[in-house]
Amino acid sequence: MRVKEIMKRAIVIEQDVKVREAAGIMSEKRIGSLIVLKGKKIVGIITERDIMRNVNKLNRKVSDIMSKNVITIDKEDSIDDAASLMANHKIKKLPVLENRRLVGIITATDLIANSDELNEEFFFD
Repeated sequence: MRVKEIMKRAIVIEQDVKVREAAGIMSEKRIGSLIVLKGKKIVGIITERDIMRNVNKLNRKVSDIMSKNVITIDKEDSIDDAASLMANHKIKKLPVLENRRLVGIITATDLIANSDELNEEFFFD
């Protein structure tokens, strides 16, 4: 099974958005992360965990607390490839690209929901 078959729409924000606003967007959309863009380029990802670790910085910019070295995957890659990347990098979310442009996101929850298609050696501890 390919990543494109189970990916979801990624919600994006600009890097100068305040952390408080990012938290509000995540709450409203019921999602656990936002992809941070500068123009059309991915410059980071911010997760609920990042916000919880920085609850004293709610008036700071997202760029101050986001993860900057974002691991991505191509939409044509297999879900086994996605699981392997997540396990190897100890992450739970992967922005999905097509021709180096953001087209979606895939999460560990998406993989588990499709676990009948997944090689079981990739399940995390």
